[in-house]
Amino acid sequence: MSYLIPPHGGLSEPVCCTVPEAERASFLSAAESLTKVPMSAADLSSVYRIADGTLSPLTGPMDSATYNRVLDECYIESNGQKYAWTIPISFPVTAELAAQLSAGQTVALTCPEGKIVGTLKISDVFAWDKMHYLKSVYGTERTDHPGADMVLKGDADKTHLLGGTLLALPQPKNPAFGKYVLSPRETRKLVEEKGWDAVVAFQTRNPLHRAHEYALVYALEVLIREGKNAGAVLNPLIGETKGDDVNAVIRMQTYEKLISDRALGDGDSDPTLWGPRNEAVPDRVVLLGLDIKMFYGGPKEAVMHGIYRQNFGYTNIVIGRKHADAPYFDGTPIWGDFDAQEIFQKLNGDLRIKPINVGFAAYYDSMGRVDLMENHKDEKPVFISGKDVRATLLKGELVDPRIMRESTSKILGAAMKTA
Repeated sequence: MSYLIPPHGGLSEPVCCTVPEAERASFLSAAESLTKVPMSAADLSSVYRIADGTLSPLTGPMDSATYNRVLDECYIESNGQKYAWTIPISFPVTAELAAQLSAGQTVALTCPEGKIVGTLKISDVFAWDKMHYLKSVYGTERTDHPGADMVLKGDADKTHLLGGTLLALPQPKNPAFGKYVLSPRETRKLVEEKGWDAVVAFQTRNPLHRAHEYALVYALEVLIREGKNAGAVLNPLIGETKGDDVNAVIRMQTYEKLISDRALGDGDSDPTLWGPRNEAVPDRVVLLGLDIKMFYGGPKEAVMHGIYRQNFGYTNIVIGRKHADAPYFDGTPIWGDFDAQEIFQKLNGDLRIKPINVGFAAYYDSMGRVDLMENHKDEKPVFISGKDVRATLLKGELVDPRIMRESTSKILGAAMKTA
């Protein structure tokens, strides 16, 4: 177990609420007679992430007191101490189902296909004040944004929430990229085997442009310049995302190719740093996916991204401008460019992982590489809109290599042809 950083909540090791494989048959047999509570795909990922410790110190969905404390004061209590927590997690159910449930009852949790995936010993059944939730998490009373859609449309029929203690079977491995999805215990072991003394996680839900890559490169170089034997984890979300996001299978192919082709950071990393080390960026980058619900919650979700990564044993996380951002449907911003960076300065509880703040980056012809835009205030960067990138790929053409690596263009273009 790597102890570069403790799990969140003052624990000595991550929570484990996963049923051992040897007990699967008896567990399922006992659960078969219980009242069934269906989980959506998004909430199912929360089941698995509570079970494997990614959401430590939670051992189940929050009761009403904990849920509302997070909404109103942005912390949870663990071992008598306050720990930062910004988005509450409880399991939504319909009013009809809620009427059949009560504290002390154990129910079976089922996946969208109807199979039993876990059990929940209920501690609380409470009404879901959706507008209170949305105003607290998103900081706005407007509801024309993806986060509100998830609650008001995706969970339109859900009026109540469940709290309690859960047990869950291990999450089935995705055949396409399951080898890249590890539990916090497995990840901590991997970090220990690498011998790194600092690890920075890079959160993404999109294929990488070179400007995205540079945020990871920049953060890794910051740690190395500090004298750290540092590594980086390219750590994309592969759980439920918006319908217009590129699906996880395709995205994982692009990330894998960037590393295997040793293209990650090529031309944009600092040769004076890497040359004497006889290394390149890909030598210190590991690809690991994270299957967890995306809230499109801006600053408050940035804090949650830090909590997940602390539980995995990473010491740092890249926080970019507009981190976890999604604008209103008319395109206007919900949050300021730097709000996700600034929130880490005013947390209402302990959080050990440290952010590495990175601004916008772009390619500059004057340098022949990507650099931070703040270093080029009087120079126009090479820029292509996302709309133009998509149009180029749909025509079967490669995106300007100053914007996107050739391998990423080819994989995305092929996927669009078959879509």
